Parts: sequence; C-alpha cells; structure tokens
Amino acid sequence: MISRRDWNVPELRIDIDSDTYLRTLAERDALPLFALTDQNRLYLRKWLPWVDATQSVEDTVAFIQSTWTQHANNEGFSCGVWYKHQLAGTIGYHSVNWSDRRVEIGYWLAAPFQGQGIMTRACRAMVEYAFDTLQLRKIEIRCAVGNHRSCAIPQRLGFKPERLIRQAEWLYDHFVDLTVYGMLVHEWRQLV
Repeated sequence: MISRRDWNVPELRIDIDSDTYLRTLAERDALPLFALTDQNRLYLRKWLPWVDATQSVEDTVAFIQSTWTQHANNEGFSCGVWYKHQLAGTIGYHSVNWSDRRVEIGYWLAAPFQGQGIMTRACRAMVEYAFDTLQLRKIEIRCAVGNHRSCAIPQRLGFKPERLIRQAEWLYDHFVDLTVYGMLVHEWRQLV
C-alpha cells in the first residue's frame, strides 16, 4: 500500500467546530469516499463532470493519490469534510496560482448533509486558510448557474459575482454556464 508519506505530504487538519473538521484525504478514506460518491451518484452527476469516471474504489484511490501529488507540489490540497465523525463530502483548492496569489475552491456535499451550513463553514475555513496561512490575495468559486445550493455558499460568505462564463463546462450531454464569484483579501478582512 502506498502512503501519503511516500509523497512527502503531511496530514493537515482544520477544525471548524465541535462537530465539523476538514482533513486531507488518506488512502483509508477511499472506501468511504467511494461509497459516499456511489450513494449520491445521481445527485452529484447533475453538477459534477467526474462522477461517471468514478466507478470503483481504485478510481477513488487514484483521485486521493492525485491530491497528494498536488499537495507535494505546493499546488493546493483537498480535504474530506467530516461531520459528526462521518465523511460528508470534499473541499479543496484547485491549482494555486502563486504568481497571481489566487486560488479557486471546489466542493461537493452529499445530499443527506445539506441544509445544515456544513459546506458554508467549510468554505469559510478554506478562505481563512488561503488568506491567513497561504497569504493569497484572491479566491474564486465557480458554480453552475442552475446549482442554487452551490451558488448560495459564496453569496452567503460575501463573495461578489464577477462574471458569467457561457457554456463553460460539459456535463455528459450538455454545456452549463458558470458564475465566477470572487473575494479579495481586503474585502474579507472588512467582513470578519
């Protein structure tokens, strides 16, 4: 079994509250992450282009290992979102652009965990980590226009809608438009 140490990537944990924390993914998370994906496949497929390609635990292991490579290369990291000791979804930084000091946050939450503010709290923690620890200056979140639950998160956190990218993402049999939400570090400091 290959471990995170083989990639020279330390475990990272971000505590949010007494019930919720983020932790970088480990190989031991592959089975629960695949099960969560599989149980929510129809729901997730509506908005995420990678769902059909995730057909086995081995596919999930490959995803987890790709997150270690990203972390080892200092390009960002991905975490499991843990709520009351259950894996509820994932959140992560898409590649950090160090020259521009910006990053995009991506996330998904299984249907049974929605409506409790879990992902809003997780996003808030990732925003704070990006600005305080990584010293980035801008964060973007891209959401499909019709994905109202996903769009509500950056709106709740005070992100500004910056632009619409028409037909930006192919979802199996059609294109979807994406709204890009942005937050600058000085704007965040004024909100908190």
